[in-house]
Amino acid sequence: MTNILHYPKLDSILMVEKKIIEMKSYPTRMELWKVLPKQMQYQTFKLILNYLEKSNKIMFEGNKIVWIFPNNKRLNDLIQNSVKV
Repeated sequence: MTNILHYPKLDSILMVEKKIIEMKSYPTRMELWKVLPKQMQYQTFKLILNYLEKSNKIMFEGNKIVWIFPNNKRLNDLIQNSVKV
């Protein structure tokens, strides 16, 4: 088990969530980390991503981060326009 040096604050978690939602394409971890408005330690960033994944807000498709929380406009559009089986 690794020692966690910095636990994320709520504003950091919200910043990462907002940036994932705003991005037009699905970013990789490194792409997302580099475009954050405030820099944070990579260990803290990974801890936030683990939290978001465990809370079913994001998932990883290969190395891409996909926002899957129900407020995703693109996901809602896909569901609305899908063929009913």
